[in-house]
Amino acid sequence: MAGNARTTFTKRSKERARQEKRADKTQKMEQRKQQKQLEPAKSPSETVIQYDEDGQPLPLAFDDF
Repeated sequence: MAGNARTTFTKRSKERARQEKRADKTQKMEQRKQQKQLEPAKSPSETVIQYDEDGQPLPLAFDDF
């Protein structure tokens, strides 16, 4: 009978850990959703053209898109 109590305790602790982890994930998802709503979305058409000291445009790199 001693094994049954430990099994129950283990199951309860695992379930509690799952619930806490799920609650943390939900909270993080909500935070990201709120952060995304606050930040304006950068569209691909908003590419920034940089110029050198002579006023000539610098070539675009892959990271610029």
